[in-house]
Amino acid sequence: MIYTCYEMARDCRADLPEGWEHFVIEYVPLVRRLLTHYGSADPDAALLNRVLLALRNPESSMFQSLEPAPERWFAAELRQKILAELATPVPEMDMDLETLAAALEPLTVVEKQAAWFETMQYTPAQTGPMVKMEPKTVEKIRQRSAELIRCKVDHWSSTIVTANGAALGRAAAGGKGKDCLPVKAFLDLIDGRTTWRGREEMEHHVNQCWHCVDHFCRMVEVVEMLRGLRPLSAAEAEPFRKLLGIAGKKPSGWKRLFDRA
Repeated sequence: MIYTCYEMARDCRADLPEGWEHFVIEYVPLVRRLLTHYGSADPDAALLNRVLLALRNPESSMFQSLEPAPERWFAAELRQKILAELATPVPEMDMDLETLAAALEPLTVVEKQAAWFETMQYTPAQTGPMVKMEPKTVEKIRQRSAELIRCKVDHWSSTIVTANGAALGRAAAGGKGKDCLPVKAFLDLIDGRTTWRGREEMEHHVNQCWHCVDHFCRMVEVVEMLRGLRPLSAAEAEPFRKLLGIAGKKPSGWKRLFDRA
């Protein structure tokens, strides 16, 4: 019998052990992968444990409505929660979203996406497959982006985009407007279900909306992050079950009877 993400969210919301156990087995690998990318190339146990304890909240928005595409929606929400727990160094040179938006206004939608993945700490080689471009093309877009930004700021460095990435991401995520697209629109595009007309309408909005550029890039990212993840074994999951205070399953009546025999 398949235990779905819907059921996991319902059971975590009710603080039932089966929900949290499923969360540990299926999603601790994703937490590790996100921490490896955004936190440290080799995240230590203390950081992982701190993040997991922060996530242990049945009232979290992660465990509310999961429509549509529950796993990818949940993974995207999980990503946001993890990033909120990470300390972000103060950049030497500040750059706000308005400045970036003004600088990159001449770019096309896909060029803006390729540029935005730099705020998410992805190299051209990593970005290429996600935006369906050759890495060399991404590199050229970023070189152009750097020159456009350089013309808009008083102080500039080659790392100004990545250094301000966390702040830019928070600003974009918090800038949702009434016309912004729902997650289903982005997932339809990722899955190839969008019509040409629908794509044109979407691009017309996204071209002027950095909230939606960021939202689309986050959805593409979690689709890639989920690819090839291996669930934890029971032994691997046990320390996390103890950390989160997940009660063990009670054995069946027949098993208790034989155990006493």
